[in-house]
Amino acid sequence: MSVDYTYEDIAGMIDHSLLNPTLFTEQLEAGCRLAVDYSVASVCILPYYVRRSIELLEGSSVRPGTTVGFPHGGHTSAVKLSEAERAMADGALELDAVVNISQVLSERWDYVKTEIRELVEVTHQAERKIKVIFENCYLNTEQKIRLCEICGDVGVDWVKTSTGYGTGGATLEDLRLMRLYSPSEVQVKAAGGVRDLDKLLEVRALGVTRVGASATQPILDECRRRLGG
Repeated sequence: MSVDYTYEDIAGMIDHSLLNPTLFTEQLEAGCRLAVDYSVASVCILPYYVRRSIELLEGSSVRPGTTVGFPHGGHTSAVKLSEAERAMADGALELDAVVNISQVLSERWDYVKTEIRELVEVTHQAERKIKVIFENCYLNTEQKIRLCEICGDVGVDWVKTSTGYGTGGATLEDLRLMRLYSPSEVQVKAAGGVRDLDKLLEVRALGVTRVGASATQPILDECRRRLGG
């Protein structure tokens, strides 16, 4: 069966997730080394370990990243901005920021848009990238659509389905919706539930360009096997 991808295509979609709060420092270090060995797009690591991750990723193409307002999104906007600035000062090139879920559910769209805009502005001023996490498992369709519109208006780099720590992760229905209602310049990231190559290829076919994954090694080992590598 012919394939329409290369190893580099698939590895370049993966943000290797190192966000489980129970990970030991040895596991964080091993995760960074794995990311380098497999040439993934980025590492998304616990915020306190960003600076060390820079050292471990040095000389590779893997981009260091971390989270803002994770995982519940209920931090004040000032705290989120401070987190973003600290992370970038430590060397993070990509930020995954959680919306204020409570304010989204309350449909206080002015608050939501202002917070996202402020995060986008501080990130882009530093020439870094930002992904905005919706946590779709808690939202209705109209709220998801409104978030896509807001993120398009303020120029986020990616809209992202979930933290992986809610009651559900990425669904095909949500990914189709997010791609449909986001401008073409806004990319879509799937997180939560992409644990094998077939699922990654399925979301790729929907227009997803990044996937948050902790199962990076088995996904990419299978990719190499199918490509005969």
